Amino acid sequence: MRIIFFGSPPEAAEALRSLLVAGHEIVAVYTQSDSRAGRGRRITRTAVKEFAESKGLVVSTPATLRGNEVQLQMMQAARADLFVVVAYGQILPVEVLEIPKMGVVNIHPSLLPRYRGPSPVVTTILDGESQTGVTVMLLDQGMDTGPILSQSPPFKLHGREYKTELQTRLFKEGAAMLPSVIGGLQGGTIVPTPQDESKATITQLVKRSDGVINWSVDAEQIDRMVRAYDTWPGAFTGWDNSTLKILDAEPNNEGCDKAGHVSFVDGAVYVGTGVGLLEIRRLQLEGRRAMTHDEFLQGHPEFIGAELGF
Repeated sequence: MRIIFFGSPPEAAEALRSLLVAGHEIVAVYTQSDSRAGRGRRITRTAVKEFAESKGLVVSTPATLRGNEVQLQMMQAARADLFVVVAYGQILPVEVLEIPKMGVVNIHPSLLPRYRGPSPVVTTILDGESQTGVTVMLLDQGMDTGPILSQSPPFKLHGREYKTELQTRLFKEGAAMLPSVIGGLQGGTIVPTPQDESKATITQLVKRSDGVINWSVDAEQIDRMVRAYDTWPGAFTGWDNSTLKILDAEPNNEGCDKAGHVSFVDGAVYVGTGVGLLEIRRLQLEGRRAMTHDEFLQGHPEFIGAELGF
């Protein structure tokens, strides 16, 4: 089958690999533009671009597809049967969705119709869900409202997942599902099934301000923030006129202390919350490297007894 692929991160590159292994013809690849990253501000290509170029595929990195007549004409001329979208980073405009005769297939890291929108994995962790899964679907003009092609069995969550780890796991499962789903769609053995609108929930785009820790909420919720926002924006607080990011923590609901107060008990660092204590295991002061609590205290013994918050 002739396919145009849209994706950017490593998880998407894995999905692209699965399509090539299955023998599909990838007539074009769309990914996000090169960006500067790291302290040296080096130009970085997306994982999809690196992989696609290594396979000799045609790669395009338009800043936007909305109103882009040149790219629209190129897609139409490619005569693709199907488009596949995996964490591309842009919303496909309706004129793009209408091009392929078999539609646009998408991997979504939740069991739709729950957790539609841009932040399904983040919100799954924040809500303390006990299970999740992945959906392969057809895109329509709505936000993840298109018909379902296939879903994974529910994944049981142990309650200590970080967003990056869980997202990778879900997209890996989705990539493994893609070839058989596309084959079933082509052969007519898979019939698109409309979503149950009565069960739909919506996630919101994460903002930097979402990562600000309110120490008056309970320790379990703050721990969920640490794990849900592990890559961006992080869960952070104020200390000594700087921003302090909490990288690894664990709630202790048996203890109590004033919200935001730092204590040291039996070799562990704790911060009081609205309900229980939060044990701090790894943290990072703005502009510095990440450290274990022991390393941090060696350079900042005054941290014990501090009051955290902006």
